[in-house]
Amino acid sequence: MYNKILLTGINGQVGHELQRVFSEHHALFGELVCLDRNQLDLSDQQAIRDVVQTIKPDLIINPAAYTAVDNAETEPELAYAINAVAPGVLAAEAAKLGARLIHFSTDYVYAGNKVGLYVEDDATAPLSVYGKSKLAGEEAIRSVGLPHLIFRTSWVYGAYGKNFLNTILRLAKERDQLRIVADQVGAPTSSYSIADTVVNVLDQWQGDASGIYHLVNAGYTTWHGFAIAIVEEYSRLEAVKGWQPLKAQVENIQAITTADYPTPAVRPANSRLDCSRLLRDFSISIPDWREALIAELQALPLANN
Repeated sequence: MYNKILLTGINGQVGHELQRVFSEHHALFGELVCLDRNQLDLSDQQAIRDVVQTIKPDLIINPAAYTAVDNAETEPELAYAINAVAPGVLAAEAAKLGARLIHFSTDYVYAGNKVGLYVEDDATAPLSVYGKSKLAGEEAIRSVGLPHLIFRTSWVYGAYGKNFLNTILRLAKERDQLRIVADQVGAPTSSYSIADTVVNVLDQWQGDASGIYHLVNAGYTTWHGFAIAIVEEYSRLEAVKGWQPLKAQVENIQAITTADYPTPAVRPANSRLDCSRLLRDFSISIPDWREALIAELQALPLANN
């Protein structure tokens, strides 16, 4: 039982879902203090210290991050302040209180050139400022030495917020044709799946155990395959829900290469993460990515009409 939990980044996808899921399990946990970026500026180290020492939580959950992957290439100082320095400050302040920390990282810490699935002990070699800043955040937390869990996730999306799911639905309502990258592979991971897993893990987290865990929905696909699944599953629900029909149909979703869609930040070609360690150490199950997608579509507010 935690008397007081500090949750950051509640306007983000994962923070939003964590707030919702924790409120549904309020009987299992104590007071939940939820802060957005206006209440806790993670680029301000002193503000972090002041907030943590004022609230005095016994658990900090930090999903807040600088996630504008391409913008990070031209804003490296801000990306590092939020993704690298702030987690270390949170960890240091938590350690002073004897508190624990849960933090979230990313598949971008890997180069993406492995043939198989990445395990937690594989060598890291981020290709982008975003990936390098997130890896630095992991290292800052570990250096403090407090009890912590770091969850590496991939391709996060949900019914809430700006993400691939909502972008595809918006574009598919506006356009007849879509062109989607088909040579990057990973596991689309719903924000609800992440939040639900964290609650289940937290209920089992014992002692001073610490570690890095992969947390993604089961299975994998390409961005092109994900877009097709979104259109297919939306179309199945469309008539029942009375949603706006899509202009773009599956046959109109063209597969392209990464080279056809250049971006400032380099993405890993292989983002497949092995969750065996998480499943072994905690008694949990993680749904398949397509099953999770259907659940997220069901949760869409009027399908964003």
